[in-house]
Parts: sequence; C-alpha cells; structure tokens
Amino acid sequence: MTARPDFLDEIAWRGLLHQCTDEAGLRRHLATGSRLAYAGFDPTADSLTIGNLVPITALAHLQRAGHTPVVVMGGGTGLIGDPSGKSAERLLMTRDLVEANVSSQRRIFEALLDFSGPNAAVIVNNADWLCGLGYLDVLRDVGKHFSVNMMIQKESVRERLHNRDHGISYTEFSYMILQAYDFWHLHDQMGVTLQMGGSDQWGNIVCGADLIRRMAHDHSVETFGLTAPLVTRSDGGKFGKTEAGAIWLTADRTSPYAFYQFWLNASDDDAVRFLRLFTLLPRDEIDTLAAAHAGNPSAREAQRTLARHVTARLHGQSEADLAERASQALFSGDIAGLPPATLEQALAGAPSSDHPRDRLSGGVALLDLLVETGLAKSKREAREFLASGSVSMNGTIVAADRTLTTDDLLHGRFLALRRGKKTWHLSRWS
Repeated sequence: MTARPDFLDEIAWRGLLHQCTDEAGLRRHLATGSRLAYAGFDPTADSLTIGNLVPITALAHLQRAGHTPVVVMGGGTGLIGDPSGKSAERLLMTRDLVEANVSSQRRIFEALLDFSGPNAAVIVNNADWLCGLGYLDVLRDVGKHFSVNMMIQKESVRERLHNRDHGISYTEFSYMILQAYDFWHLHDQMGVTLQMGGSDQWGNIVCGADLIRRMAHDHSVETFGLTAPLVTRSDGGKFGKTEAGAIWLTADRTSPYAFYQFWLNASDDDAVRFLRLFTLLPRDEIDTLAAAHAGNPSAREAQRTLARHVTARLHGQSEADLAERASQALFSGDIAGLPPATLEQALAGAPSSDHPRDRLSGGVALLDLLVETGLAKSKREAREFLASGSVSMNGTIVAADRTLTTDDLLHGRFLALRRGKKTWHLSRWS
C-alpha cells in the first residue's frame, strides 16, 4: 500500500502554502484523523478562471493525503459580492443568474476532484443556510462578535474606505460576516476544521476561525486557516491573461486546444514552477523534468508535460491527446487528419471567412481566393507564393493554376490555407 503524502509538506514543496494560522497545530490535527477542509468559490460567471486552479489543486492534494475536500459554492454570498481586490462596488446579480452560475460551475469540480471513495469530495451551496437567516438574528447572534474597529482594518475594507470616488457600501462591508458564518456553519454541521483560500482571503478566514471560538464559547476549539500565494509570471505579468483574454476552466469559454496552448507557451522560467503548482505529478518525476529542463530548455519537455497533464486533469485524456495532436499538426501543416471541432479550435486564432458553398460549383481560382483572404496582396504576389511552394491547402502544397471545387473541402466544409510556416486562414463553405 502506497503511503499517503503529508499534506502540509506536499503543498509547501509545491509552493502552494503562503500563510497558516497555526502550522504546528494543523500538522498535529491532520495527523490524528481524516479531516474536512473547505474552499469557497464565487459564482460571478458561469465558469471559473485559471487562477481558481490554485485552491482547487490544493483541495486535490488534501484529498490525496486522506482528507475530505468540501467545495462551497457561493449561491448566498454571490448575491452580495466579495469586496476583496475590487476597487469599486460590484453590480448585484439576480438570484436566477447566481443560481445558473452555481449550476454551471459544478462540472469544473466534478472534473478535478474525486467524488467517490471513503473521502469523496462534497459540494454544498451556502445559499442553503444563508438565505434563510433572519436579519435580527444575524445582528444578535453573529454581528455582536464583530468589532467595527477590527473590520475597517481589514485590507479589503481599508483600501475602499480610502477611495473617495467609490468607498464601500454596508452591503459589501458585511461580506466578511457572511463568509465567517460559512465557516461556523460548516464546522457546526459537518465538522469542517480547516478553511483554505487565496492570500486575498486571509482576513476573512481569520474572522471565521475567531467566530467559531466565540460562538462556541470555547477558545480551545481547533480550527485552522491557510492560504496559497497569488501566482504571477516570472516576468511580472498577470497570470492567466493572454491577448485573447482570460483563460477559463470550461470548454465553452476556453477550448481544450487553447487551454493546452496556454500551458505549452509557459516561459522557460515558469515551466517547472507551474509543474509543481498545477499538476499532481509526483516529486521525483518533476525533479527529473526540472533537471532535463535545466540542461536543455529548448527541448521544452517541461512545457509539453505541463500542457498534457493539466489539460487531461480538466478536460480528460482524449481531449488532451487531441490538443497535442492539433498542436503538432499546426506546426507541421499536416492538419487533414484532425476532427472538425479540433481543427476549428486549432485555427480559432487565425483569420477566417465564410463563403456560399454553391460558389464552388463553377470552380474558384485559388489565385482569387488567396487575394480575397488576404494571404496575398495581388494575383502576381499569389503566383510568386505558389511558384515557390509556400502555399498549402488542407496540408498539401498546391499549384498556381489550381481551381477549387467541393471535392477539395475538408470534412465537406473547410479550406485551411497556409502561407509559409505560420500564416493560416480558415475558409468555411456552407
């Protein structure tokens, strides 16, 4: 039987441990039984962005160490909005929109955590307990444990209080009370003893642990909090942002191919660090990759392993295999064997155009199409490109006098044109 990893040692080695309320006490606590720990997620959209992989991966490591991860969907707190990291008031969402976002996000956790076995992951929605609370009851039973002096010292509040243009509403000011109540409820009803989150949640986490002790009238109650650091790129740029926008954790927002490419394009300085942070690969394998990467970074094996592993975690092995295959095909130009959906994903960043299919019944000169698509500025330039063998169609070099018909369509719909090594255009015919 394989020994379970020590959770705190594991996440510290991987760079996932930033702050802990009592590391020595938590270490003893985790060593004496199977524990429940939670992280909360904000339903501001129907998906989550790649930054949320940090707390989800921490939950996965917790589960692999023999403990139970609890995912708290913010169906209740999402009606208010967390002021942490926000310079202005959030727009309030309707209950229907929040509920739809909560429902849509569930698939992400179902892909990344194990919902079977003795320490199966659990998903709960804090709307189930927060929406039934009475205002006077909260003021009497919960609010009395919060000092306004303490609350205005929290970073998320203090920064907004100093912002004369926006300030902070009583609604958002109260958010930390609701998150603290979450910890109390989960501890009281489920026995949850650890809250995890990003470093921006430190103040809220500490408030929750303190509320449990106050409401239990017992300062010896063992509850803990820990945070993971904010992940940044080695060049100082914001992690998870590309020219095309944010990287999302669902295929309808960011395709498996685009997701794979994000990791494949990690810099040499970031690749090994991201392997530790975002994969579940064992230490010895990561150490081996790190050594190989240091010796020959141009081979990019660390990036390829990172892209394969994280894409497979989220989207499944078959999608990861297709994304890798598409990446190789796009580099070589041999794209004819790609499935239609993968082909479109792979060329999503390239210029594209739509044409009526019946236009091909009379034949379309390739020279004309190259000019129409912008791959050549003129027919003369198009002839030069074709004569030099620098133009391919659906992966095959084509001649200058080529006339295109429906027989040339890939999957009955596409003409994928490439000039040189990197300039693509996808034309759709329907």
